[in-house]
Amino acid sequence: MKKKQHWTADRIPDQTERVFVVTGANSGLGLATTRALARKGGHVVLAVRDVARGRLAAAQITAEQPDATLEVRRLDLADLDSVRAFAGRLRADHPRLDVLVNNAGVMAPPRSLSAQGHEVQFAGNHLGHFALTGLLLDLLAEGHNSRVVTVSSTNHRQGRLHFDDLSGERTYSPMKFYNQSKFANAVFGRELHRRLTAADSSVRSLLAHPGYTSTNLQTSAPVGVVKVLFGRILAPLAQRPEQGALPQLYAATAPDVRGGAFIGPDGFAELRGGPTHVRLSTAAADPETGRRLWELSERLTGVRFLSPAAP
Repeated sequence: MKKKQHWTADRIPDQTERVFVVTGANSGLGLATTRALARKGGHVVLAVRDVARGRLAAAQITAEQPDATLEVRRLDLADLDSVRAFAGRLRADHPRLDVLVNNAGVMAPPRSLSAQGHEVQFAGNHLGHFALTGLLLDLLAEGHNSRVVTVSSTNHRQGRLHFDDLSGERTYSPMKFYNQSKFANAVFGRELHRRLTAADSSVRSLLAHPGYTSTNLQTSAPVGVVKVLFGRILAPLAQRPEQGALPQLYAATAPDVRGGAFIGPDGFAELRGGPTHVRLSTAAADPETGRRLWELSERLTGVRFLSPAAP
């Protein structure tokens, strides 16, 4: 029996003269994504909270690929002022953007609030990416074969939106609110697809998830049982970031991928494997949930874009 041939980063088409923004690009999936895009000639903006770490990551890539073209820019997705500042500077320096990879995330920290008073996982994982997408959409419209790739998780299938307690003031569970943020990513990616389609936009919205991948996401923020479970007990089962990044790389570069697609690993329980089309939960695909989250996100961020899709 022939061994199944997976799509790999070697199959990424030439990306010369294409401009990418990758959030959380200094480590893990973001670094693996940046390295693969740069290897194919893409100009990548590393959008990072810690500029020093971003510069170290960029230096690591250029040491391997001397012709890589990279920029390091500060972006704290949990702070909407930082999101606006990043978008403003990018707009001043770039007339177009071809691909935005909404990759950065935080997982299961103790409860804390963002600069604007939102629960930090919902703020950084969803609201910041929502605002960033809206503020850069006109640059994406000027790009070629433009895409927004939003990274969710299989955990979106266990999540829901706690509209009556978004900040976790009444009850907070680190994993419950992580699942909420990943559910919000999934809802946003699908609703963005609906609205782009209704607007007859050339920009495509896609979703991806990495399966179970070993990154500092599982160790930098979680505490207690969650940190022990994901950082130690299950760590040997995780795939490397270079493998986990393949679904988002496929979504960002594969010529034949369609807007609205959700790309994840093809292995058991979508934990590992090569990129393939996977199922979005029925709840995340619900148009009414999409409309409600969109309107809430516009209100909380002050960023308004794309009229509602027709029923």
